[in-house]
Parts: sequence; C-alpha cells; structure tokens
Amino acid sequence: MSTEIMAEHEAEGRFVRGLGLWDSTMIVAGSMIGSGIFIVSADIARQVGSPGWLLVVWLITGVLTVMAALSYGELAAMMPKAGGQYVYLREAYGPVFGFLYGWTLFMVIQTGTIAAVAVAFAKFLGVLTPAVSADRHLFEVGSWFISTQQGVGIAIVLLLTGVNLFGVRAGKLIQNTFTVAKLGALLFLIALGLLGGKHLAATFGSPGFWTPIAANGDVLGTVALLTVIGTAMVGSLFSADAWNNITFTAGEVRNPKRNLPLSLALGTGIVIGLYLLANLAYLAALSFPELQAAPQDRVGTAALSAVLGPQAAALMAIAIMISTFGCVNGLVLAGARVYYAMAHDGLFFKKVGELNAACVPAAGLLLQAVWASALTLSGRYGDLLDYVIFAALLFYVLTVGAIFKLRRDRPDAERPYKAIGYPWIPGAYIVLASLLMVDLLVYKPTYTWPGLIIVLLGLPVYFGWRKLVPAREAA
Repeated sequence: MSTEIMAEHEAEGRFVRGLGLWDSTMIVAGSMIGSGIFIVSADIARQVGSPGWLLVVWLITGVLTVMAALSYGELAAMMPKAGGQYVYLREAYGPVFGFLYGWTLFMVIQTGTIAAVAVAFAKFLGVLTPAVSADRHLFEVGSWFISTQQGVGIAIVLLLTGVNLFGVRAGKLIQNTFTVAKLGALLFLIALGLLGGKHLAATFGSPGFWTPIAANGDVLGTVALLTVIGTAMVGSLFSADAWNNITFTAGEVRNPKRNLPLSLALGTGIVIGLYLLANLAYLAALSFPELQAAPQDRVGTAALSAVLGPQAAALMAIAIMISTFGCVNGLVLAGARVYYAMAHDGLFFKKVGELNAACVPAAGLLLQAVWASALTLSGRYGDLLDYVIFAALLFYVLTVGAIFKLRRDRPDAERPYKAIGYPWIPGAYIVLASLLMVDLLVYKPTYTWPGLIIVLLGLPVYFGWRKLVPAREAA
C-alpha cells in the first residue's frame, strides 16, 4: 500500500484521513462563498453612503478574517483533532466554554447559517421557476403553512446530509466540484464588470467618493461613520464567515499540522481577494445610486444585467444556486464533527459520538439536518444572519485569546506553526472584533442580544446535563 493510501486510511477513532490540502482549501473557500457577496453590498452602500467607504467595509472585513485565520493556524496545528474550535476552547478555558460554543454552534451558528443559505438557494431558484416562492404554499394547516421556498430549502439540507452519510469522499467530491464552479462564476462576474463596466473611473473621480451620506441626506461625522461601519459590517462578515469549518474536520485531514494552517491562509486569502474585486466590478458596472437601489438588493444581478442585458438575471440565479449549494454542503459536512467531539466528552447524546460504516458521524448529521430544517421553516433570514454574526464573533475572540492563554499555560507544547505577528496581530484582532461586538450590541440590540442570550442559556443546560450524564473521558 502506498504512503498516500496509508495516510488516507489513518484514523482518529475510525475517521478516514481523506482530505488533502486542495480539499481542505476548497472547504474553507466553499464554506465562505454563499449568496452574501452577490447581495449585501447594496445594503452596505446605503448605510455608508459612499463608494470609498463601501470598499473600506469590505477591506476591514477581509483584514479581520485573514487575521483570525492566521491566528487559528497555530491552534489547528497544535491540536489537529475532530471538533476543531470546540477542542481549542475546551483545552484553553475548560469544558464549560467548549460546551457553550458547541451549544451555540448547534442552536444558531452552524444550523442557522445552513438554514439561511438553503433559503437563499430557494430564492434564486424562484427566479427560474416562479412556483418556488415565499407566497406559494406547499402545505398548510389552518393559518400555518410551508411555502414552496421553504420546502426547497429543506430538501437541499436533507439531500446534502444524505450525500455526506456516504463518507467524506462523497462530501469532498461535491465540495470540490461546486467550489471550483462558484470560483469560476465569481471570476466571470468580476471580469465582465471590470472590462464591460463604464462607471469605475467616474466613480473614483467623483468628489463624493469619500463623503459618507446618511439615508436622510446628512453627511456623517466621524463618530457616526465609525458606528455605521460597524453595523454595516454584519452583511460582509456573514459573507466571509464559516472559514473555520475546516478545523472541525481536522481528524480527516492528511498531514494536518501543515495542511490546516496552510488551507486557512490560502482559502481566506483567495476569497477575500475575490470579494474586493467583486465590489470593484459592481462599482464599474453600476453608478453608485444604481448599486444602492439594486432591485431586492441583488447587486450581482444588476451589475451583470448592466453589461449583458436582461438575460443576466437567469445566469446570475444559476451562479448563486451553484454557490449556495456548495456552501450548504461544506457546512453540513463540517458541523457534525463538533457534535461528535462533544459526545465523546459526555456533553451530547451518546449516539452522536458514533461513526457509521462510512466513517462519518451519521447521528450528528441527521440531528443537524432536523434542526436546520426547523430553522428554515422560520423563514427569518435577516434575523438568523444577525444572530449568527454576533455569536460567531464572541467565540472567535475567545478562540484567538486561547493562543495567549495556551502559550502561558503550555509553553513547551509542540507548535508546528506559530501565529504570524504574535502578539500584535492576534491582539489587534481581539481589540477590533470586541469593539465591533459592542457596536452591534448598542446599535442592533433587537438581534444581537438574543444571540448573547442563546449563548448564556447554554449554562443551565451544561450543568443540567452534567448532573444527568456523568462525564466521560474525551476520545
């Protein structure tokens, strides 16, 4: 048996190490790119009021994302175990913090994102097939109903869960294929916008390029601008989220001490670069007022229509469907590995800690699909987005902070990769992300406080679970 095949069949428990560097990078990039990049720039543009500050919001988002990914690389190489971020928090702060992350991941972060992206797939399918709509009822009982849009979203979740039950090879085949396709679609949009657009020079040369104008027509002052930038970043952060999912699958990555940090850096770097270019393409294809007023915020469709004409709507719908399909697959594949690790610590249902004949946590995949489907029925995409971002930021800050704690508590631990720019880059991330969380709590309390409450509700659940189920040794 060759070295590569032997490596592929190494197991942590019974996990198959079937993910190479290419596969890992595709999980990072594919989990990040969903529908957000094709939509959220319109809302960001309305909030910040100028082209220059639109680009700044995306640039700050990109810097924060890459800073976090470079920092996570140290923890990923140090502890290449199934569960990833859950394991880092558990080892740094104790089991209660690990549980709170796993609890929030299951309740909101992973399942909420799966639901939101699955609904986005259905929305764009509706562009091609009007029968798929929030107003068409698939099933109804009295005043309660399931729309055809919700039905399609649930079908996508169940389909991709079924595929991933057949093993990591089946999941990675879908992931690699659809990530390459979505990268190609995004590059196509960028090329058409930059080459066929006529507005870029005029936009950059306009006197209002750096003048942030609020919706009521007032020019924003410095403090107001900083506040608006923070709240506007919800959309861009959501579009750049889920890059950490590769750490969940660490038990299935070949040569994880090298490939995990490298895939985090490559995947986030590629996606952030494309996101910045996509926004330049939007500014090239559309005037800034047109960008702000994109119908239903579908700025990607508006930009492509400006270059190609009306047929662009169908093309963009297909591109976004490809993108969201691959994104849901990456999220489904990775999430169940966290619940598996929790079960091995006695913090989740015992069955979730078992692998099926295909060496994947089948019970975790199915339980995740059930809850994500329930969230899909809520139909509140915007609410889920806001809940996800605040909860995710909270745990990103804690996880990057774990680098400092573990360097103090375990100075002699093996660290095949050390965070670039330590302590300045990880420290800067913690400060900036914390300021952003405060901004969201103050100015978007309707959505962000519920996210914090969901995290805190995990405390009584944790202590109740500990009383009912004696702790078992981590596998």
